[in-house]
Amino acid sequence: MKTKEKLFSRKSAPERSARMVEKIFGCKWSLTVYQLLANGINRPGAMVRSVDGLTTKVLNTCLQRNAKFGILERVTFNEVPPRVEYKVTKFGAKFIRILDEIEKLQIEIQNEI
Repeated sequence: MKTKEKLFSRKSAPERSARMVEKIFGCKWSLTVYQLLANGINRPGAMVRSVDGLTTKVLNTCLQRNAKFGILERVTFNEVPPRVEYKVTKFGAKFIRILDEIEKLQIEIQNEI
């Protein structure tokens, strides 16, 4: 009896990128932070003042997570008082475009229901 050669192997989600998307969507503030940065609000204090319900502690955790993934970059200025700003990296811009496409897909799904 002849055995058939298998043409395809089991496909699984890319581990690191899938985990990154899961963590970012799991953080309810990440998308809001991206919106703030797109509108020129890049200092943590200004971010907290701009959004009801956002606390400094939660924001710092969110910013650190995004910086760890390489989506955001922390820029520290050698001034008194100290000044910190965040900006989207090149990788982060690509990642945010993907999230925008996922949001468009969600809107299409909702419109079909």
